Amino acid sequence: MIDDVATDGSTSGEKSRSTTPTRRARRVRMTGKERREQLLDIGRTLFADKGFEGTSVEEIAARAGVSKPVVYEHFGGKEGLYAVVVDREMRQLLDLVTGALTAGHPRELLEQAAFALLDYIETYTDGFRILVRDSPVAQSTGTFASLISDIATQVEDILGLEFKARGFDAKLAPLYAQALVGMVALTGQWWLDVRKPKKAEVAAHLVNLAWHGLENLESKPRLIGHRKS
Repeated sequence: MIDDVATDGSTSGEKSRSTTPTRRARRVRMTGKERREQLLDIGRTLFADKGFEGTSVEEIAARAGVSKPVVYEHFGGKEGLYAVVVDREMRQLLDLVTGALTAGHPRELLEQAAFALLDYIETYTDGFRILVRDSPVAQSTGTFASLISDIATQVEDILGLEFKARGFDAKLAPLYAQALVGMVALTGQWWLDVRKPKKAEVAAHLVNLAWHGLENLESKPRLIGHRKS
């Protein structure tokens, strides 16, 4: 029996035999590094959407098109994957903020810090959602509070110089740095969902409150209420 001839001149049997290897050739296997990055991307999306508890190894593996053992092979489990995701996001945000502090004028430095955090929220939304969640494995990854403290340390040095120049107690710079960075961070959490007003306007209002508060700072503030301790 002769196979039917296809339009390209080959028989149906030849057509079948020739296309099968071609399909297999198109299927390119990922390298270990590529697979790891794929799992990190999938994990970041799921952790941002469902949180740590709501995300399962089964779902991560299914989205990647692999078996559960592959996830365990790369990260040792869900906790290991989560820890790497959080560590990367923390370093990303810290690098953005510290890298932005380049201006000489203190007010512009405040603007740069505010923009850096808002830029991160806008560009790495999933990462920020993960960072502001309560982490069940915070002992190994750190927390959002510890990250804010790291950023405040950078601002603390700037405030310390300003305090000395104005005759204020430089030992109080850490307190003010925590207050300023905390204000921007909490506002960022609010802006994450509402996205109004525009980023530049949010930064302007944050700096307006921070700068004019610092500009009129009392060297020895006093309480005006009845409570004194």
